[in-house]
Amino acid sequence: MIGESENRPWGSWRVLDEGEGYKVKQIEVLPHSRLSYQTHAHRSEHWVVVSGTATSIIDGETVVTGPGEYVDVAVGVPHRIVNATDLPLIIIEVQRGSYTGEDDIVRLEDDFGRN
Repeated sequence: MIGESENRPWGSWRVLDEGEGYKVKQIEVLPHSRLSYQTHAHRSEHWVVVSGTATSIIDGETVVTGPGEYVDVAVGVPHRIVNATDLPLIIIEVQRGSYTGEDDIVRLEDDFGRN
């Protein structure tokens, strides 16, 4: 739902827009924090860095991106966003797929003990 938001141990997210087959989120990753290493069965993701530096792990490969740069993650590919800096990281995430619910997350590794 547009405007929905959630605080997570690594930062927060907020839904900016959504419609049939897509969802757009703003994601803030706190300094020296990272999301779980995860996959999705029903969606791909496109991440655009707005501010800060993202160190992304995509299928075991490290990709570093700064403002205006982006990363694409295909359906089913393991991935994680890391903020290894002292400043907040802001990303716009565009999810595309048949289902974009929060329960389409399979956590492979998680710093906070979540399944």
